[in-house]
Amino acid sequence: MSTPAGVLRDAFTYHLWAMEILFDALDAATAEQLDAAIPGTYGSIAATLTHTVDADERYLQRLSGEALPPYEERDAQPVAELRARMREHAARWSETLTLLEAGDLHAAIEGDRDVAGGIDPAESLLLNQALHHGNDHRTQVCSTLGTLGLEVPDIDVWTYFDRVRR
Repeated sequence: MSTPAGVLRDAFTYHLWAMEILFDALDAATAEQLDAAIPGTYGSIAATLTHTVDADERYLQRLSGEALPPYEERDAQPVAELRARMREHAARWSETLTLLEAGDLHAAIEGDRDVAGGIDPAESLLLNQALHHGNDHRTQVCSTLGTLGLEVPDIDVWTYFDRVRR
């Protein structure tokens, strides 16, 4: 029988797995392909992945109560660096969910560029946003890959359960 905590852990395990599969698909991508963008997406593949990993970091910082540095869009980072950072996030997401399960997680967002007036408590917002944001931008990268005629990795939740959970 599933527990609420187990369901949420699965959602974050999927989030990290899907990023890993996407990084695998990009291992052989050329610089030109990583710089490609299509209308309706965040930007180039590399810029979208950098934005996604940076945002994941900011969600973790907010959930841990760390002071956030001023927001800035960074130049696209190498895929290998982004992959390493997401792997580091795995342990941090696990620790965050352990705090949530124990009733010891509290996050508040003071009024800022994302949330006028602030939100307290903000745990649900941040956890849901991390999952949504990752899915949204992974889809954009996959759309770009497909438009370029490149293989699009199967990062569907059904595939995750078939390959990982079963």
